[in-house]
Amino acid sequence: MLTEDDRLILRLIAADDRHVAARTALQLGVTRQAASSRLARLRKQGLVASTGRGVSTRYTLTTLVERHQSYPRAGLQEHLVWREFFLSMLRDLPANVLGMWEYTITEMVNNAVEHSGAETVLVGLRRNALRAESYVSDDGEGIFLKIQRALNLIDPHESILELAKGKLTTDPDNHTGEGIFFSSKAMEMFDIRSGRLHFVHDDGCEDWLLERPADAPGTLVMMGLTHDNPCTIKSVFDQFTAPEEYSFAKTMVPVRLAQYEGESLVSRSQAKRLTMRFEKFQTVVLDFDGVAEIGQAFADEVFRVFQQTHPQTTLVAVNPTPAVDDMIQRARSGLRP
Repeated sequence: MLTEDDRLILRLIAADDRHVAARTALQLGVTRQAASSRLARLRKQGLVASTGRGVSTRYTLTTLVERHQSYPRAGLQEHLVWREFFLSMLRDLPANVLGMWEYTITEMVNNAVEHSGAETVLVGLRRNALRAESYVSDDGEGIFLKIQRALNLIDPHESILELAKGKLTTDPDNHTGEGIFFSSKAMEMFDIRSGRLHFVHDDGCEDWLLERPADAPGTLVMMGLTHDNPCTIKSVFDQFTAPEEYSFAKTMVPVRLAQYEGESLVSRSQAKRLTMRFEKFQTVVLDFDGVAEIGQAFADEVFRVFQQTHPQTTLVAVNPTPAVDDMIQRARSGLRP
């Protein structure tokens, strides 16, 4: 059974493999000798490994289990993939963490089965004493190209922005478009790769399939979650549902996704691209992190024109720079009472 101190040491190793004994001593308020003893115990338990000696010692978290499996897509059922492949490697985790894994993995396998048109679905999982990581991959059309085609978008980059909003599906008769959105919120690391594009990328995640070229066909979804995450899948849903309605009513959109490389957000057409489908939500939180400034026309289209046309949707701006906030306030000052 791991103690809280053990988990702290594992996190220190995951963050930086160097000077672990010194950092452990500092964090726990113990001597360097006591810290080294704790590291030695974790090594003996097979939870960590080390190379080098003295100040040059480097530590890594030991991979305790790693498996991969390939399935023909035709006739594949996501609950059987969960039960027969994943559950045996995760069943000892806390119930809340197991529930988030079950939701996310079954949603991603279902997406591959019903939307990819692939021949094959690949799945994998590896875990250490701190966290588990998994992937679901297919050799189909590719999620961004499929969304671009279905929504008649100009560029596959726009597919990423639409995925971030949520309530997006290419099969509205059979799907709600919630799976990817809520899975991305449930996991600490959630990364969709298709072609040369990423939906969400975590730089701390190692590539699962190192032989996969950047422009490989199909879609790769990678996920990661620590074993002691305190959230539940219900708490994740509750952040974005309307009280007593149980409907997907709130979304959070990173505005930087509307910004192509080297592009400034200045035009009304960019704003219209950003606000597309906002009317499906009661509240849209616009996260301006990474956006230094916006133009007057862009701000006016979002915060005056759209807001006046869709008064039932509340726009909330977070993390604006002073320059961005100034443009937002100017636009809102023009709203009719």
